[in-house]
Amino acid sequence: MSYLESKVKSTPAGLHKVLYLNWPLTVLLVSVAGVGALMLYSVAGGSFTPWAEPQIKRFALGLAVMISVAMVPIWFWRNMAALAYGLSLLLLLGVELFGTVGMGAQRWIDLGFMRLQPSELTKITLVMMLAAYYDWLPAARTSRPLWVLLPLLFILVPTAMVLRQPDLGTAILMLAAGGAVMFLAGVHWAYFAAVIAVGVGMVSAVFQSRGTPWQLLKDYQYRRIDTFLDPGSDPLGAGYHITQSKIALGSGGWAGRGFMQGTQSRLNFLPEKHTDFIFTTLAEEFGFVGGISLLTLYALIILFCISSALASRDRFSSLVTLGIAFTFFLFFAVNMSMVMGLAPVVGVPLPMVSYGGSAMLVLMAAFGIVQSAHIHRPR
Repeated sequence: MSYLESKVKSTPAGLHKVLYLNWPLTVLLVSVAGVGALMLYSVAGGSFTPWAEPQIKRFALGLAVMISVAMVPIWFWRNMAALAYGLSLLLLLGVELFGTVGMGAQRWIDLGFMRLQPSELTKITLVMMLAAYYDWLPAARTSRPLWVLLPLLFILVPTAMVLRQPDLGTAILMLAAGGAVMFLAGVHWAYFAAVIAVGVGMVSAVFQSRGTPWQLLKDYQYRRIDTFLDPGSDPLGAGYHITQSKIALGSGGWAGRGFMQGTQSRLNFLPEKHTDFIFTTLAEEFGFVGGISLLTLYALIILFCISSALASRDRFSSLVTLGIAFTFFLFFAVNMSMVMGLAPVVGVPLPMVSYGGSAMLVLMAAFGIVQSAHIHRPR
């Protein structure tokens, strides 16, 4: 009997689960959150207020939430998937009826002590619902048309509700994450080929509809596309964000200007420096080395999630872990692509680094489910 096994057998029934936490994953999450607090301290001019201190408190709460969720057996979260998904749809409906408007969009519910963004919760509950569905569905039926239609409805209903807010970035993330879970569950590739073909047709329709009575996107969303294709066409207007972001990225060079020495952020040339564009502040102050270091931390988080999923023996645990990992990947991949000019600006925060409450807490709860799957797998 190993020392760890003897310690486990000698501890109370609930306490020993802490020893089985995926500790490398936990350390990586703490490290990324530390980077976020450091950058929020920097963009505030060397002050913990107004962003770093609340963010640290939120992460501490999120860490407690993650561990609490992890202690609950994974079968419980599988049984709660449908209820959680239904609750997230009700919250999205609540946004539609009495949501708070901010920056031209109606995406939040004001709870008094915080503003809840239900679309953040829906990203995770959608993954849970799809994982539970494919855990219930016999493998032989996975690719049959009738059984493919139902998960499509699971994906399209919240996506349509989020598009009405409007929040194109989150809607795209939902479609991608939902499609990824279906693919990982074994749905035949021909369905995805058909979806890609339809997607190409829809993109064409979006451009063809511009300026017509049946215009498919909002005017500001078309301006974002124009800015993405040619940011120099309006450098002081619609192209200002990405132009300043590229200046900050380029000025960082190999090793950066130094901590709290970034001119773009400190002189307020860089917009949304504490939320969507915080990666450019990091790259300006710590250069390529700082940017690639953060990317490495993110990649390691994904790898540990994949490793845990492959070691799991039940279908729900594997699918929910891989689905959450892919959703996390989409977060940082889209954000980094956006600030580097490789994708349109769609308002996706950098996970664990950008300032925000709902995104932080929901993401930590999601990693709690990953930890629960890791702790309660057969050993």
